[in-house]
Amino acid sequence: MKKTIVLAILAGFCIGLGGTVYLSVDNPVVGAALFSIGLLTILAFGFNLFTGKVGYALENKPSYIGTLMLIWCGNLIGTALVALCLWFTRVYEPKLHDKVDAIVNVKLNDNLVSILLLAIGCGLCMFIAVDQYKKRSSTIRALFVIFPVMTFILCSFEHCVANMFYFVLAQSFTLKTLLYLLVMTVGNAIGGLLIPVGKLIIGKDKNEE
Repeated sequence: MKKTIVLAILAGFCIGLGGTVYLSVDNPVVGAALFSIGLLTILAFGFNLFTGKVGYALENKPSYIGTLMLIWCGNLIGTALVALCLWFTRVYEPKLHDKVDAIVNVKLNDNLVSILLLAIGCGLCMFIAVDQYKKRSSTIRALFVIFPVMTFILCSFEHCVANMFYFVLAQSFTLKTLLYLLVMTVGNAIGGLLIPVGKLIIGKDKNEE
């Protein structure tokens, strides 16, 4: 349990780093590409990211759900620590403050159906990135991380862990924020399981034949 939570906190740090560089550049395409440093670092060092782990729930025992919850909490702690540290730096005011406030306002003024669907899209992208990183050769697997990450950011899909960072950085601490985070989490889980469930169904059909 101790190792799980520590690796999850470190993953939260990495996503906070990715979120910081994304907020620091004006070009959205460049920002989306640089954001991938977070996931690349997580995969390279074997850290625990909720959206990178949830797609493998079907391969594990039911107790894995508890592990995922623990990872989610660790990710929250990690992202929050990065956001809290940024409050005391010169980079927070005014650039990061104004930009993250605008991002958070858009998210919290959206409806929950939209949030859920956008989170499903992000979960799908994250599973593709993580799964292909594991399967591809070292020379090209970084591309299979960078492009899905850029896709979910440029499409404005919702990533629950990235949004933990944005919400804390914007000092948005409300029950509404928590509700939106939970809906994003459910959406990310559904999206992350789409391909595994599809493969399971296809496998059953082949067995029946």
